[in-house]
Amino acid sequence: MEPRTCEWRPARTVLEQRIRDLRQTQEEFAEFATAFARAHNESGTLSARHVQRLVTGRRVDGTPIGPPRPSTARLLERIFGMSVAELLSPPTGTEQSASVHPLQVAIAVVRRGGDVLIVSPRTEDMRAPTWQFPAGIVKPGLRPETVAVRETLAETGVRCVLERNLGSRIHPATNVLCAYVLCAYVAGEAANVDIAENADVTWVDRQRLTELIPVERIYPPVLEALGLVSFDSCR
Repeated sequence: MEPRTCEWRPARTVLEQRIRDLRQTQEEFAEFATAFARAHNESGTLSARHVQRLVTGRRVDGTPIGPPRPSTARLLERIFGMSVAELLSPPTGTEQSASVHPLQVAIAVVRRGGDVLIVSPRTEDMRAPTWQFPAGIVKPGLRPETVAVRETLAETGVRCVLERNLGSRIHPATNVLCAYVLCAYVAGEAANVDIAENADVTWVDRQRLTELIPVERIYPPVLEALGLVSFDSCR
């Protein structure tokens, strides 16, 4: 979904550019930030009006805004992996041009009953395996939904179909734009088809998911879609 903003106008702050990269309006980002804070035990809050002031760098009367409250600054820094000073600074020409085709990864959250499909990427040290959802790079001209379904089949041999999009974020660990796609299982036995990329593939009971993937690494709407947490009270 394209952000409902005036794309022809250059972003006034890095924060505004990052929100555009997420394909969210300021109102949608305020809701996302509130859910993120609740899921990660952060005390910072953001209203749509507050976001508007932060992205413009100005108050309603046109005077410059001061630094945000420490709790709000910490929340923004945790979401984007950047200092609040960087986020509130004017974007460079490089940042603006890079945002036209940002590196984007589609992440497939595939459900089969109460199970979720996960893969273990191949690393140099396989004594401490890590787990993640199937994922693939979204090349220009392709849609995240298409990539999510295709990469799941290519990596695991599992055929799935789109249920719905769960949203996007800048990943707090990699700073890569990630689009999350909820998918339903159709057919196929889970297997490690791409042995160069992955070391293992498995279905895991959704209740055990956070034993294998730290909860702070999981996008909050994914937790909600899997029934592991509810954000209804903060929307």
